[in-house]
Amino acid sequence: MSFDFAHPYHFDPRYSRPVAYFSMEYAIHQPLKIYAGGLGFLAGSHLRSAYVLKQNMVGVGILWKYGYYDQVRNADQTMGVLFQEKIYHFLVDTGIQFTIRIHGQPVQVKAWYLPPETFQTAPLFLLSTDVPENDYLAKTTSHKLYDADLAAQLAADIVLGIGGARLFEYLPWKPEIYHLNESHALPLAFYLYQQHQDLDEVKKRLVFTNHTPEAAGNPQHDYHLLEEMSFFGELTADQVRRITGIDGAVFNHTLAALRMAGVTNGVSEIHTRVLHQMWGQYDRISPICSITNAQHAGYWADAEMYEALQTRDAARLRNRKRQQKQALFEVVADQCGKLFDPDVLTIVIARRFAGYKRLDLLLHKPDAWEALVNNARQPVQLIWAGKPYPADQGAIGLFNHLVHLSKSYRNVAVLTGYELALSKQLKAGADVWLNIPRLTREASGTSGMTAAMNGAINVSTPDGWFAEFARDEENSFVIPAAPPDWSPEQADAHDATQLYDVLTRKVIPTYYENPARWIDVMMNSLRDVIPRFDSNRLADEYYEKLYRPEQYRSAPA
Repeated sequence: MSFDFAHPYHFDPRYSRPVAYFSMEYAIHQPLKIYAGGLGFLAGSHLRSAYVLKQNMVGVGILWKYGYYDQVRNADQTMGVLFQEKIYHFLVDTGIQFTIRIHGQPVQVKAWYLPPETFQTAPLFLLSTDVPENDYLAKTTSHKLYDADLAAQLAADIVLGIGGARLFEYLPWKPEIYHLNESHALPLAFYLYQQHQDLDEVKKRLVFTNHTPEAAGNPQHDYHLLEEMSFFGELTADQVRRITGIDGAVFNHTLAALRMAGVTNGVSEIHTRVLHQMWGQYDRISPICSITNAQHAGYWADAEMYEALQTRDAARLRNRKRQQKQALFEVVADQCGKLFDPDVLTIVIARRFAGYKRLDLLLHKPDAWEALVNNARQPVQLIWAGKPYPADQGAIGLFNHLVHLSKSYRNVAVLTGYELALSKQLKAGADVWLNIPRLTREASGTSGMTAAMNGAINVSTPDGWFAEFARDEENSFVIPAAPPDWSPEQADAHDATQLYDVLTRKVIPTYYENPARWIDVMMNSLRDVIPRFDSNRLADEYYEKLYRPEQYRSAPA
């Protein structure tokens, strides 16, 4: 069955090339819970900007029946994981359903559609295997985003990559460019090779964005397992070895994407340099350029703050921040039974709970921690939030440790439910947005961008996007970081000392002793983050740098 789909808006001639954008997750709006973290936030902002700029783009994703998970509390306030069915009456049933093969077996894939006018995005198609014709195992493929079961993960990759490619057989709109937002949809590359039987023809059509140097984001798996799973489509493992040049028993997903794409991008200038260091010794990889991540200001930025910025109305800006703090503190009171003070400096640490992000770095110096949280003359309030991977017991353990720790302090809170809505509230209500990753490990990071769009001042190690934004003590505060070749233990000890030095000598005194200067830093931050870190710039840059096949042989490294 075909779906009578024509691109639903008149696109700008500058962006006329048809692009299909493949992402495992999209954070578009709170009601659509098909995202886990930063990758989804980036993809959601990209689709919003594609709509604003009227780009000829279509998104492809998966309709996750249970989302990532719902973060709830156990009886003792620690974190619980709830998988609850999601129902979306605003999605359109396309009537498109077709068969792909997973683990050698036929699996039915159904396509749902999110029209642009619903949330002001480029058109988005979402694939599901949760249909009556499939057995239970096949249905579960589209149940949980980033399922802990390896076979389920690989099956989802196949649905996104091969299912997404086959979707366009049933649509009159046809892409010229296929964009892999991370390597999850890599089976798409093998589907394109089956069609064209020529790697150069694949390169003309395929582009790739890598988002992380972390091993978890650059998977490697046994060839035999992937062949059994039908990951390579109709190709054999030996054919894939010849096409990708990856010999041996282990298949490297990122290296394959780098060799099958016409051009690749990193997501910040630092990350792009790291990519060259990681992959530069390999032959046959595509040119790698830098396109720094960004977030959609139209969705994230506080309009009233920007009105105050236009007239440099410090009183209005201060009042707006105080109002937003009070709204956030209602959430704190509701969840934690603590009444925070809008006149007290409020530090927010909200991240995906990953080791390199070091959400507990403040606790590495116990004496300094106690002095910080018990300072009556220049008090602080601290809020932690974040969603650990639901099968990562170490990360959940850290979250729960913070929960138990917070019970001893009336000015420390840990919030659950870190999704789009709470993320906006935290950024609007934060005075300080604290980010402390080990240097070169945060490929980009985007939460600090949206925090800045809401008048929160970034205090961070100079990694990812922040290194391109920060003007120390002008629009942010920079924590001098240990060199990336230090051991984690050395780096953590050094950076914890520097963190407390910056907080106690610069950040806290400025807030309390020089409030006019604090407002100046806030104004500079609001001004500097837009338009450079607005995703309209990003969406334009993708068309300029990635979506022009004629550039593939000469893309800037």
